[in-house]
Order: sequence, then C-alpha cells, then structure tokens
Amino acid sequence: MSSVEATAPVGSAPRGTVRQRLRARLVAAVARLLVILPEPPINALAVAIGEIWYRLAPDRAARARRNFRRVAEHLVVRGLGGPRIRAAATDDRALERVVRGAFGHAVRYYVDMARLPGRSAADFERRLIVETPDAVVDAFGSLHPPRPAGPAGPPGSHGPMIFVAMHFGAVEAPALFAVARTGSRVTAPMETLDDPALQAFIARTRASVGVDLVTLRDARRALTAALDQDRVVGMVADRNVAGGTVDVPFFGVTAPLPMGPGLLAIERGLPIWVAAVRRASGGRYRGQLRRVDTPTEGTRRARLQAAMTGVARAMEESIAEAPEQWWSAFAPIWPDLDPEAREGSGHLEPAATAATAGHPADGSAAR
Repeated sequence: MSSVEATAPVGSAPRGTVRQRLRARLVAAVARLLVILPEPPINALAVAIGEIWYRLAPDRAARARRNFRRVAEHLVVRGLGGPRIRAAATDDRALERVVRGAFGHAVRYYVDMARLPGRSAADFERRLIVETPDAVVDAFGSLHPPRPAGPAGPPGSHGPMIFVAMHFGAVEAPALFAVARTGSRVTAPMETLDDPALQAFIARTRASVGVDLVTLRDARRALTAALDQDRVVGMVADRNVAGGTVDVPFFGVTAPLPMGPGLLAIERGLPIWVAAVRRASGGRYRGQLRRVDTPTEGTRRARLQAAMTGVARAMEESIAEAPEQWWSAFAPIWPDLDPEAREGSGHLEPAATAATAGHPADGSAAR
C-alpha cells in the first residue's frame, strides 16, 4: 500500500450522530436529484436564492462591498478587468451589482459540487474554452487529454505538479481538468468539519471525479507522498483559513496568504500552476492556467515570499476576468479592513452551510 493510500482520507472517521447521518442522507438525495434535473432552471433558482441571501445577510454584504471596492480600485490601476468592475471603483451602484452577483455565484458553487457525481471528463471538455493554450501545453505537453481519463487512473508520466486554485467560479473544474490531462488522481487537503456524516458525503462526492481529500493534520505527509509518486496536488490559496501564512501584496495591499504551495514548490524545485475556471453563458466554462516559477537563489524566506507574490499576482489576473465569481470576498482577506484576517477565517460560510462546501484545498495545510 502506498503512503498516500495509507493516509486516512477525509470522511473515514466517526459516522456522526443520528441527526447528522439523516441530514447527510437528505443532502445526498438532493444531490442525486440535481444530477438528473436540467441545469438552466436549477441555475436560475440558485441565482434567485443568492438574491434572497443577499437581502438576509447585510453584514456579509458589507464585507464583500469593502473587499470588492479594493479589488476594483486595484484593477483600475493595473488596467485589468471589464467595464463593470472598473466602474465599481467609483460608482456605488456598479459596486452593488458585483456584490449581489457574488451571492448568486456562491450558491451556484454548492449546486456544482452536488452535481459532481454526474460530471464526466468528456462533458467538461465539450463545455470548456481554454484561454491559455500555451500554458496548458507547457504544463501537460498537449492541449487535449492523451488518453481517456477516469477518476481511478494510475499515476501519469507528467511528473509531480502543484496546482493552486481559488474560491472562484467553478472551483471543482481545475481538478477535473488535471485529472483529464494526467490520467491520475488529485490529492487535496480539506478542513475537518463538525459534521462527520456530511464530511464523508463530500469526500465521496469529490472522489467520484478523481479528487482524494485528506485532513489538514495529515496533509503535509499526504501531499509529499503524492508528489513522490508523480501525482498532482491541489491547494486553495486566496485567503487565510487556518494559519501558516506569508504576507504578500494582494490587490495592492498586504494580505496573509497560505504559504503551503510556495513551501512545496521550493522544496521540490517545481513551478506552481495557478488555475481558474469561470462560468460563461450557455453552460460553458472559460479556463486559464498560469505558471509561477519559484526562485532558486536567496534565503528560504525570500524565495517563499517571491513565489507567493507571483501566485497572488496570477490570482489577481484570473479574478479580474469575473470578480463577481470570487466568493472569497465574503471572508476576511486584508487585516487593515478586517483584523480577523490574521487569525484565519475558519469557514467561509456559517457552520450549518459550510459543511456542504468543505473548502477542499486549503494551501496552509502544507506548512
């Protein structure tokens, strides 16, 4: 048995209370229903639920408003972003449209996660528009999968890879993309939830598309073992969840971001691939991949800061394409706006709903 296989996966611990198990079964039943229902009306319903959420959560909206204002102002400085987000830098009504849109996209995330067992690599390929083909060829050697990919595929010959994603758009899609391109599974850390039954459901759901979740406690060992076997590891690095951060400029102001991707990249001499897939019209997706090289000279701290500064800059460029799809804006990002950003936000959503999301790839886990 490999060291990755020997690591206890997320969801293998206690079964939870009777109430928790019943709730997990209900969530699973709803998820099975979402897989077979037509997408357009369900997506429209998700947006409507997001509008209700926006009206019922003024504190959350206020934080998103502060964060998106900062994003908009910085994108103007960098000459990035479309007219809507650039207008949000100075127009309160334009800013509010971005905030309201973010609530709908956050609900869409839950729907997308529930639909994972019904997703196939072929369906995803048909819907995806790759906007950075040269980077994809650089990473995988080809713009298209080399062979039919499945979630149980063996380690590929691509070599070890470190992927970074964000709480942005179709956050599950970069993992689907990596599985399709490499033919092997992706290993990613996940926070331990208070509800073991829902945690087990999330682990099974993501395993169905080739993502093996591991606990934060076991993450460093599991991620290292996965890289030893030429596999792909994935982490989310757009906000502080559980500590283990490095201060880097993010949208023009210092933010504590997870250091895990940078540490692994420096230890292995590997580049970091920042992946982002956003929703587009007509059920399509648009994906971008950016390479961040890690410095080979200087102190370890300086190399780490340089690597994560590059990651932050790449994330800015991805978010600029559709800022309203960046639902990390609901969480503390910058200490000058929210002092709790230093402490780690724990869960993006309240405990009752966060369990359905799971935040599968916290980059702090590799510390």
